Amino acid sequence: MIAYTTVGTNDLETSKAFYDALFGEIGVGVLWASDTFVGYGVDMAKPMFGVCKPYNGEAATTGNGTMIALACSNKEAVHKIYDKAIELGAQDEGAAGPRGDSGFYCGYFRDPDGNKINAFAMVAPGA
Repeated sequence: MIAYTTVGTNDLETSKAFYDALFGEIGVGVLWASDTFVGYGVDMAKPMFGVCKPYNGEAATTGNGTMIALACSNKEAVHKIYDKAIELGAQDEGAAGPRGDSGFYCGYFRDPDGNKINAFAMVAPGA
């Protein structure tokens, strides 16, 4: 159902460097780019994650309550993404680990522009 998501940036070059390195950890690359937008994914027919300069020319800001969740294949991939984000200067919003006993395993961080991102995987409860 979701075709793509976007987060705003005030510095596309810095955001591109951050997401190039972050998504490189899981084999995801740039699918489409322009001077105002960079889209990441595995295939143009699948959901894409975009970083863009706001079309209206105003400053990019984060939305309170807005978050993008990145699906990972397992908890090791969650740690890989979360740890890489922190290494790249992301702000910690909740270390990678289990949340409750439902098998929801995730790590939260904010990118260089303050956008909240969640890397998660569903794992066997208690695993």
